[in-house]
Formats: sequence, structure tokens, C-alpha cells
Amino acid sequence: MSGCGCDSVCDAAPDPAYRRALWIALVLNALMFGVEIVASFAAQSVSLLADAVDFLGDAGNYGVALFVLGMAPLWRSRTALWKGWLMISYGVFVLGKSAWQWSAGVVPEPAVMGWVSLLALAVNVGVAVLLYAHRQGDAQARSVWLCSRNDALGNLAVMAAAAGVWATARGWPDIVVALVLAALALSSGVSVIRHARDELRAGL
Repeated sequence: MSGCGCDSVCDAAPDPAYRRALWIALVLNALMFGVEIVASFAAQSVSLLADAVDFLGDAGNYGVALFVLGMAPLWRSRTALWKGWLMISYGVFVLGKSAWQWSAGVVPEPAVMGWVSLLALAVNVGVAVLLYAHRQGDAQARSVWLCSRNDALGNLAVMAAAAGVWATARGWPDIVVALVLAALALSSGVSVIRHARDELRAGL
């Protein structure tokens, strides 16, 4: 269609429901980052800290998703590529922090871990439900959905770590879960990067 400012096919206007869901997700993730970062230091839990950093990253991701929502597909794919590398960086950070926690021999507080991760799970399930209908979009929408899904799985893992720390009075369950969260971030980052690159090649 001529005169619409697109190189070929014009995109439909951004879905208002999707935009609204992204705003809700952004606010909730920013709030949960504040809650979990305080709780992670109070409980001395590396898995809770990893989840807090993930909330911060997701808040940034939702902000970026809102920014590029009405842009051309090329820019959305490039943004998804950047987000994929960010997810990989997060995974590497968690690996390093886990190594330090192991060497320090810290035993976290399981009660704080359990209650905070339960609250985080409720938030992430709500966000995942909001974004479920949009999971089959482009790489940008796919990366947003993967973040939400991974967060809910991560919260269940932190709850399991809390139970493990309580049962054993040792810190290794916290470390194991942190490593699982790191692996999840790395694998999802690779998936998003591959999808974004495919879209970029198709647009050439």
C-alpha cells in the first residue's frame, strides 16, 4: 500500500490489549524487583537474588517492548536480538554469583525464600496469563512470552530450594536452583537470538 511509510506490507496498528498487558507487566515486575532484592539480602539467598535480577531485566524488557511496539518489523527483530544477548548475560551473572555463594558456604533463610517466591509466583502467573494470547507473534513478542514463562518456572524452583534448605540446613539447594535459573536464561536467550536472526535474514 503506497503512502503508508512501509517498505512493502504495512503492519496493523498495535493491539491495545497487548499494550495494556505490557504496561501491567512492567509495573508488576518493577515492584517485585524491589521486594525480592530486599528479601534476597535479608535471606542471603542467591536463587532469590537471581530471581530479583530477572524481575529487573523483565521490567526493562517490557519497557523496550512498549517502545518498539509500533515500529517496523526490522527494528523489533533487532531489539529481540539485543534482548536475547541480555538474557545470556543474566545467565552468566548468576553462574558467577553461585560460585561465590558456594565458596562462602552461606546457608540462606528458607522461610523468607518460601514466602517471597510464593508472592513472585502469583505475580508471574498473572503476567503469563495476560501475555499468553500473544506468544505466537514475532521474535519480540516471543521473547516477552518466554520471559514470563521462565519466571513462573523459576519461582517454583526457588520454592523447592527453600524446602531443600529447610530440610537439609545447607545452602546447596539454593545453589542448584540458581544454576537451573542460569541454564534456563541461557537456553531461552539462544532461542530468542536464533528466532530474531531468522527474521532478519528473511527481511534481507
